[in-house]
Amino acid sequence: MALLVKIRLSVMMFLEFFVWGSWYVTMGTFLANNIQAKDQEISLAFSTQSFGAILAPFLVGLIADRYFQAQKILGSIHLIGATLLFGLHEALTFDTFFPMLLGYMILFMPTLALVNSISFNQMQQPEKEFSAVRIWGTLGWVAAGFLISALAWDSPEGLAKGLLDNTWKLAAAASLLLGIYSFTLPATPPQAKTNGPFRLKEALGLDALSLLSHRNYAIFFLSSILICIPLAFYYQNASPFLTELSMENSTGKMALGQVSEVLFLIALPFFFSRFGLKKTLAVAMLAWVVRYLFFAFGDTGSGNWMLLTGIILHGICYDFFFVSGQIYTDAHAGKKFKSAAQGLITLATYGIGMLIGFWLAGQISNFYLLEGGMHDWKSIWLIPAGISGLVFLFFIAVFKAEKINTQN
Repeated sequence: MALLVKIRLSVMMFLEFFVWGSWYVTMGTFLANNIQAKDQEISLAFSTQSFGAILAPFLVGLIADRYFQAQKILGSIHLIGATLLFGLHEALTFDTFFPMLLGYMILFMPTLALVNSISFNQMQQPEKEFSAVRIWGTLGWVAAGFLISALAWDSPEGLAKGLLDNTWKLAAAASLLLGIYSFTLPATPPQAKTNGPFRLKEALGLDALSLLSHRNYAIFFLSSILICIPLAFYYQNASPFLTELSMENSTGKMALGQVSEVLFLIALPFFFSRFGLKKTLAVAMLAWVVRYLFFAFGDTGSGNWMLLTGIILHGICYDFFFVSGQIYTDAHAGKKFKSAAQGLITLATYGIGMLIGFWLAGQISNFYLLEGGMHDWKSIWLIPAGISGLVFLFFIAVFKAEKINTQN
């Protein structure tokens, strides 16, 4: 891959995840503080990600793999998204906030598969080249978190003034920039066959479901769904949890998780080559168990190191599972259904798994709600720790070690 192409893809990744990180981490705190939303409403807001992810395989399979160039679809989505993000800044009640967020996430979630497809289309050896591009997405998320804390939007004073609503304007501006930039990216033409009779199954990307006929991939797909149930607890509850504990610069400190992503993305190609797919995925699952146990027993006093370690473990949790899974999916998909296959794994993780997880996290958070609006966080975090442990045991018991071929 040429250096200039690598730089262009890296900028794309940076902006993609800067847009998402600008509002996603603090949304739970924003909704509770600015709109006075309840736990179940916060859960419903986060579930919009899952609804978008469930639709992603069909939207990407229908459009990107068959008819239009992926980079043009990416640009169009982000231009429309910029308008919706600015509208969310203007929302004053949950009833007006939720429909706009749902519309935005239905548009945004397919872009996660599109940026991967655009990247993989330019690579000869994704297992070696993808991490160097994907790392800039992590840096984009980190930059957004550090900027929010640097501007003190998440500080006690900032929260009292309602400054977290500025995160939506920040995200809108970044989305507008990415929308324009996307039209300059390398051409990623549709890969699926477009001549001959129209086939609804092919047009919707359902042919990518043939990946599930491979026993190992089916186990991976199921494990992806199951492990994302406890993952939803982190995305939905981490910011409100740290805010209730009165951790200073909580958004900036949560960005340490993405800083660790940078380090582990660098280590991923070595670990992946040295230990193989199964051990890489298993280490990620085990890290989630440890993270939630640290959250359950940590505090901002003598146990502060446990909270920070739990945050920093995000690098292993995310990189070793999600990035490895994207490479594994690309290897099984081959050229014809690259975009639809990436949409399929998005369906499993951000879609089905997290939809269940967000609902469960909302119910459990409400169950452990104490008088005065605080929560019994120890009891809450022990539940995803237990779920992660069970998924880890299931995966190592039934998934067979596999050498993947990335030259498809």
